Amino acid sequence: MIVGSVTLKLNLSHFSSSSFSLRKSSSSYPSNFPIRTPSKPHFLKIYALSSNDIKVGTNIEVDGSPMRVLEFLHVKPGKGAAFVRTKLKNHLTGNTVEKTFRAGSSIDEADIVKETKQFTYKDGVQFVFMDLSTYEETRLDESDVGNKTKWLKEGMDCNLLLWNGKVIDVDLPITVKLKVVDVVPVVKGDTAQGGGSKPATLDTGAIVNVPLFVNVGEEILVDTRSGQYMSRA
Repeated sequence: MIVGSVTLKLNLSHFSSSSFSLRKSSSSYPSNFPIRTPSKPHFLKIYALSSNDIKVGTNIEVDGSPMRVLEFLHVKPGKGAAFVRTKLKNHLTGNTVEKTFRAGSSIDEADIVKETKQFTYKDGVQFVFMDLSTYEETRLDESDVGNKTKWLKEGMDCNLLLWNGKVIDVDLPITVKLKVVDVVPVVKGDTAQGGGSKPATLDTGAIVNVPLFVNVGEEILVDTRSGQYMSRA
């Protein structure tokens, strides 16, 4: 019987050096190829909808313009095809139009994005809005804001509506608190009769009718949609 042992030696230096070089090469990228983290999958949004899906507040494109549905009515006559009668507001012009769509017809949805920004100050003829998360400023001319300028107050949060990357409208809060800076003097006897109103100038320059008992220095709540006095603040 032969008793012995065989010793098997493996040279691991070749493998370790190879693995090291592999690790080194995988962690060292040329400076012109920056490492990018995987991005989230992007899903395309389909902007086609049926006229049967129309409801108040829906934004659609009609004749190349973004419009908001103000009113709608589904009509099914005794004879003929059913249709949807709508009242639309053009976001670009502010005009309202009436439009009828055949029931079930395809309509393009307007790709309108809403961004909340704060009105910070007025710079000359421009109104400056700021994104409080990025501190990015958006400047709008008076013509872009329209008659809503008389309700804008510094520090107010607003919604800017963007279509194709352009601001097309500014949504204000339904009510705003403003200060009375001037009132038309009350004619003697009006107070005794009760009721009645008088023009008042507010700190934004807007003029509204207020009850006779409202005085200079008071703060009031105004409906920005109708421009009417609501109550004392």
